[in-house]
Amino acid sequence: MYRYILYQRDDCHLCDQAIELLTRVRFAEPRSVFIDDDPVLEARYGERVPVLLDTATGVELDWPFDPAALQAADR
Repeated sequence: MYRYILYQRDDCHLCDQAIELLTRVRFAEPRSVFIDDDPVLEARYGERVPVLLDTATGVELDWPFDPAALQAADR
């Protein structure tokens, strides 16, 4: 089970930047969920993507997040 979910879109350069940052800081690998073609997720996240959800706490980090925000979220 994944602790984190990264909500994203296909062909999203901001989503690509978020993934690169997560990789660079060696953050726990999130489960990728694409909101395209899902009306419920589209309504919830729409223009906010990428959004990183901590499934343990329910806290959502909207982009742009940075290493400090990720470190604080991983406590």
